[in-house]
Amino acid sequence: MTRSRYKIVENKYPHFMTCTIVEWLKVFNTPSCVQIIFDAWNYARKNQGLQILGYVIMPHHLHMIARAPDLSKVMQSFKSITAKRIIEDVTNLGKEHLLLAFEDFKRTHKSESTYQVWQEGNHPQELTNEHMIRQKLDYMHSNPLRAGLVTRSEDWPYSSVRNYLGLESPFEIDKNWRGLE
Repeated sequence: MTRSRYKIVENKYPHFMTCTIVEWLKVFNTPSCVQIIFDAWNYARKNQGLQILGYVIMPHHLHMIARAPDLSKVMQSFKSITAKRIIEDVTNLGKEHLLLAFEDFKRTHKSESTYQVWQEGNHPQELTNEHMIRQKLDYMHSNPLRAGLVTRSEDWPYSSVRNYLGLESPFEIDKNWRGLE
């Protein structure tokens, strides 16, 4: 049985993706770790043609809707760069328990590195029309609400819902996805 359902086949369309920290460890509960994500996205925008149409960063995972000329390559680079920087950040913050968990998880799943930060894969789902994009945006934007982190979606600081509502946001998204239908 092939897994083509969860592979990026057509770069023309945006994809909904999920990136999860191993063992669902809470890494994105410090502004510095969240900034690592924003910096990596900005780098990929400038250098790899990445467009971010929507996102939410939760304590242990993130969802994003994105497209790029070679989205698979962008995501591989994104995970590699952010993993290295997350390891540096948690080391600087003295979060030894996270480093030990990253190392322990790596022993089970990888041999070419000391740590593993991200779970394998990103479960890409191709979004071929505006209805699908809106559906995934609604799902992402209500994630912090469903998790009980806020009482209103727009109160979560690390979500593109703030961009769509015209509120101040720490990351500017690409809103030029309309008209896909």
